[in-house]
Amino acid sequence: MSANLFEAVNNGDVAALRAILASGAYAQACDAEGNSLLMLAAQRGDLPMVRALLDAGANVNAVDGAGWSALTRAVYNPTLKQGFPEVVQALIDAGAALETPIGYGVRPLMLAAGYGETAVVEVLLAAGADVLARNEGGYTALMMVTQKNYVDVINLLHEAEQLLLGDEAGCASKAQPSVITFMARPS
Repeated sequence: MSANLFEAVNNGDVAALRAILASGAYAQACDAEGNSLLMLAAQRGDLPMVRALLDAGANVNAVDGAGWSALTRAVYNPTLKQGFPEVVQALIDAGAALETPIGYGVRPLMLAAGYGETAVVEVLLAAGADVLARNEGGYTALMMVTQKNYVDVINLLHEAEQLLLGDEAGCASKAQPSVITFMARPS
């Protein structure tokens, strides 16, 4: 029955998934590599499948052996070279942990920023991701992305940092120039 679940998820067949789950299959099933059904659906950006699995009680915060969750998989899929902001939002709405790190202390916001996923960065920031969090090397998401010329992401992160630091530093931070003033999209 588990093989049928994975086949339904991999084929994006929500009706088959629901039928298999209704017959007593377990929505928390994992494959030999530790991939949950939800992780697989999230990394493909399959929002209807993600919603069906969440409705069936899939654990939104389950992680594989490397610490990757459904959220980190939805943030960026290196094979498809994209992230899935709608899936990220659905996972957050279901209670996905925003700060669970993967290797080297990289958090979902850092991962999204590092790949230039502007829409995903926006969703994570709106949900309260910690823009000042540092990885094990001491780098924030903004520090990590400035070398990559993802101007829109740089501007979002800089603005979010300024909002936080402005609250802590008072009026002094408002007098400093903003990256937003100087950065422009590459043509």
